[in-house]
Amino acid sequence: MNYRYLLSGLLLSLLGNLCHAQSICITNGEWPPYMGQDLPDYGPVSAIITEAFALEGIEVDWQFYPWARAMLAAEQGQCNGTAVWSSNPERRKAFYFSAPIILNNSQFLYLESKPLDWENMSDLAGLTLGGAIGYDYGDAFNEGERKGTFKVTRLRNETIGIRMLLANRLDAFPIDTVVGKALLQESFSAEERTSLRFHPRTLRTDPLFLLLTRSIDDNQAMLERFNRGLQKLHESGAYELYMSRIETP
Repeated sequence: MNYRYLLSGLLLSLLGNLCHAQSICITNGEWPPYMGQDLPDYGPVSAIITEAFALEGIEVDWQFYPWARAMLAAEQGQCNGTAVWSSNPERRKAFYFSAPIILNNSQFLYLESKPLDWENMSDLAGLTLGGAIGYDYGDAFNEGERKGTFKVTRLRNETIGIRMLLANRLDAFPIDTVVGKALLQESFSAEERTSLRFHPRTLRTDPLFLLLTRSIDDNQAMLERFNRGLQKLHESGAYELYMSRIETP
């Protein structure tokens, strides 16, 4: 037996394992201005996650998918995790949750020509609302959708939702306020923008998290390292610098 080649093989194997241990695969989706494949550093929220891991010696391999597939790929262990999502009991069973990364503030977008007046979900009875596939709009919305209090048309992305709203095929569409304003500015005409309104009542305000699947053994330790890195970003002021990149129309 050639022990020199055996030792070289073992060393290469060890180095390969070490390299693998210092990288992590995270799925992502299109959610500008927070995240997006064509944004600088994949968007400020992606940059925060990348830098928090980097401070702990971990490199992020980002994989972009439609949101529902991004969640499924992470849940099945094809990637370590997915960013960023709200909390619900079903997700808590499948994933470890990080410290909060950003706050999501959602409102209903509607046509000025079709005023929307609501305080409770019961006020939306009989309406046709939109919603993105894979998005969770909160317990009250989910219950209304499940019970049929209102009809919810689930769509591939939020751009399609706004276009259906403009075509009078929806009565309202829930969307993060910052995301909605950026999307309107980027993808819709001035005439289209002036025909739409954000309802002042907030549908949901909640933190969004990095999720790492429970199906991968090292993920709990990885999440602890991420949280340490995120805390360092807050303490250094770097977190605020990344978030200051977001320009709201």
